[in-house]
Amino acid sequence: MKTSTEIASIAHITGEEKAIEYCAKAGFDAWDFSMFAMCRYDWATGNAAPGDHPLAGGDYAAFAKRLRQVGEDNGIHCNQSHAPFPTYVKPIRDMLKRAIECTAIAGGSICVIHPGNDDSVQANADMYLELLPFARAHNVKIATENMWDWDDAKGHSSFAACATSESFLEHMEAVNDPFFVACLDLGHAEMKGSGSGAPHMIRALGHHLQALHIHDNDLLNDSHQLPFTMQMDFDAIVKALQDIRYQGYFTLEADQYLHDRDESNVYAGVVEMAAAARKLADMFENK
Repeated sequence: MKTSTEIASIAHITGEEKAIEYCAKAGFDAWDFSMFAMCRYDWATGNAAPGDHPLAGGDYAAFAKRLRQVGEDNGIHCNQSHAPFPTYVKPIRDMLKRAIECTAIAGGSICVIHPGNDDSVQANADMYLELLPFARAHNVKIATENMWDWDDAKGHSSFAACATSESFLEHMEAVNDPFFVACLDLGHAEMKGSGSGAPHMIRALGHHLQALHIHDNDLLNDSHQLPFTMQMDFDAIVKALQDIRYQGYFTLEADQYLHDRDESNVYAGVVEMAAAARKLADMFENK
């Protein structure tokens, strides 16, 4: 079982090239290409616009190619990516094909593209069906992900697209294409009020499940913390993954774990992330 991690939380401190070097040095087998800088969304104002990051400019392809080379030089490869979101915002929607293209250039085989949280199954399917010919041409699978909304009155999450096993399977069936797969966000699945629970969703998705976002939480908030530091039951999760004979990577999305780090101590945090991912992979292989 190979391990990977998102690089956005590291790159925020070091830049993408150094982030990939750190992932390799720490012991990860692969890196997850975070492309949020392609088009930044301001959640306070609802505005989205490309910034001055290379992914947003005309040299985006050269930048992705450079990151692939950095990985190869360090004995590590890109396994998957994450497109910018929310996808219902037009400037971001306009960047989704670029995200797929950059995934292919970097060497990744799966690009995670969020569904619209509150869109219907058919509306989300229409978005994916529009993108799939481009994705197939680049030999990149599109993965949808289980989402959540928040209920202020109840103080916990509420239903959003793919949050339950039933909704996730409805999305898979509506698109019904071998280049359309599932990425299960384990933390989202464990949040009170929205998900069906990660083990249940893993078993329900079965062969559709080809990618993971792994992190830990308190079973209430979307904490995105390091596995084994909070309350999720990873024994039960690993058992479910064994039951379906999961073939993908163990990819961390513990992007809040490095929140208070700086250049002086970020690498130590990446080492801890790699150790947690390896522990999960060993559980899967040996239990």
